[in-house]
Amino acid sequence: MAGTDITVVTYKGTGPLTNDLLGNHISLGFNTIPASVSNIAAGQLRGIAVAAPERSAALPDVPTAAESGLPGFEAIQYYGLAAPAGTPRPIVDRINKELRAILTSDEMKKRLIADGSDPAPSTPEEYGDNIKREEGKWAALVAKLGLKLE
Repeated sequence: MAGTDITVVTYKGTGPLTNDLLGNHISLGFNTIPASVSNIAAGQLRGIAVAAPERSAALPDVPTAAESGLPGFEAIQYYGLAAPAGTPRPIVDRINKELRAILTSDEMKKRLIADGSDPAPSTPEEYGDNIKREEGKWAALVAKLGLKLE
């Protein structure tokens, strides 16, 4: 999207990427917020942009990619719960209700934000729709780039 010429180096996790950033072995890395937030706060790394539609509560001074001139550039890491197909709806609803109560509690919100996450409780349908949207977005990019699994 930015029209830059960058050599992409795939890392086996955020740990090795963070170590190479901190050791000045690479000059730029696309890392997760939880893996970066403490080093940014300590002044050891500089946050350039977050790839989310809104600024991160953990990094409120770091602009979004859209604010930095790349509208539509989003790569968000989501976490969710899944249950086997056929799980009775009352059980799914109960688990969702309890999880939403936990995620919206002040204590849990503070803990998640401190760790670099932005809690976003949703319904099972909203989460399913999100998965479909993300699969479509990334499948289109994979096809455009001609990437194949080996």
